[in-house]
Amino acid sequence: MLILDGKVASQSVKENLTEATRQLKEQGKRPPHLAAILIGNNGASETYVASKVKFCAEIGFTSTLIRLDDTTEEKELLAKIEELNTDDRVDGILVQLPLPKHISEANIINSIDPDKDVDGFHPVSVGRLVQGLDTFIPATPYGIMLMLEHFQLTTKGKHAVVIGRSNIVGRPMSILLSSNIPFGNCTVTICHSHTPDLRQMTLQADIIIAALGKPEFVKADMVKPGAIVIDVGITRVDDATATRGYRIKGDVDFKAVSSVASAVSPVPGGVGLMTIAGLMKNTLSAYERRNQ
Repeated sequence: MLILDGKVASQSVKENLTEATRQLKEQGKRPPHLAAILIGNNGASETYVASKVKFCAEIGFTSTLIRLDDTTEEKELLAKIEELNTDDRVDGILVQLPLPKHISEANIINSIDPDKDVDGFHPVSVGRLVQGLDTFIPATPYGIMLMLEHFQLTTKGKHAVVIGRSNIVGRPMSILLSSNIPFGNCTVTICHSHTPDLRQMTLQADIIIAALGKPEFVKADMVKPGAIVIDVGITRVDDATATRGYRIKGDVDFKAVSSVASAVSPVPGGVGLMTIAGLMKNTLSAYERRNQ
């Protein structure tokens, strides 16, 4: 059984991005610049943003972290985004989700300049993805595609089942896997909370992408022998025996599924690291497009 180690795959991406940044600096050019906005002090969001800032530093990118109080009004956040939109020194903008309930995620996403939309959530980016045009791919699906590429997993002609239909993972993942691109060309089924007999669907899958946010939901008896299982879930589960008082669980029962599948991604140490790698590749692409 192959462990789809995100540390190994992301390191390969990191080395390529580091070399690209080195070449830019040798040519007397500035490095790519990612600006992140973090609102409030959500623990998970703090962790995610810190990882992104650290990755930027390791590959030589410039990063700016803008912290705003969770009482920040929507109009204030929109004004900050517009400031970044018009700043020629900033190539990529991300607003860490989730946002406080009084702020509309749709309004915020739509306000980001599509040319700086490195999260790939803007309707322009999504529309281009659906049409098979060059665009920013949402970071998590992009990271999964990079993982498939790194481990040279065969996808052509396979049946992929995506559990979850979010705009962040499930829907774009289904588009990518079904597209006529390297590591695509799958027949794709999207499953969700209203899918009858989900187990029957997953047992037909050569590839399972689990992105539903329910800890250890995918059990061994739901997986066809030899299937590839990619776990997108990340949930904090209370555990008094753990040092931090909780453990991070994925959507897949990793230990049990490992006895059946041919390849499984772990949580932590899997897709999460690849998401950041995908984000950074988008940031480099944004820089290159803006400076051509």
